[in-house]
Amino acid sequence: MNKKLYMVSLGPGDAQLLTLKALNAFKECDAICVPTKSDDNSFSKSISYTIVKTALEILNIEKKIIPVYSPMRFIEEDWDNEAKVILNSLESHNTICFVTLGDAGVYSSIYYLLHRIKDVNESYYENAEVIAGVTSFSAASAKAKKALCLGDEQLVIKPINPRQDIKTTTILMRPRIGMDTDELGEGDFYTFENLCLKNEIVTPSKIKQVTKYMTLFIRFANRT
Repeated sequence: MNKKLYMVSLGPGDAQLLTLKALNAFKECDAICVPTKSDDNSFSKSISYTIVKTALEILNIEKKIIPVYSPMRFIEEDWDNEAKVILNSLESHNTICFVTLGDAGVYSSIYYLLHRIKDVNESYYENAEVIAGVTSFSAASAKAKKALCLGDEQLVIKPINPRQDIKTTTILMRPRIGMDTDELGEGDFYTFENLCLKNEIVTPSKIKQVTKYMTLFIRFANRT
């Protein structure tokens, strides 16, 4: 049986903001890896654990919880150790969830861990699935009843205290049907057409011309 790894976004702190996909992953898995800042592997300081515990109560199921010491120091050694816990868990179980606050794509450790998992066992990486979640700023916008962007406004997300030179990922939305994409420039592009619909097309490059209204481009930061 192929091993399955779900990297599950928990949202900003409210278990009611978990997606159905996240809840289904909890139902399917054998165990859930939960980060904790406590070096004794307790969960007294873990918001993630509180969300997971609430979700399991809502689902009326029990799952084995595996602590993952995550001191949030932003150093390589910590990510190495966290990845080892996930890899060891996959050796002992067929299906594992690892959880992260917010959305996995925004300032999360998920991709630091996935890259390390890929280096050790590419089949685990290929069979892994990242489950998106609600971001803190999306939830904050809803609380305030104020849009993050309207019309042709832009949305900018910036770290307040960057540790290094800032690299930029650009999300390009609302293209014109028939437009030539040369004007978007070059870079590490992905094109998403009819995202999450039955006729979804994901292209790991920039398509030449826009043919569908629901087309999204992401030019990822150059991290090499």
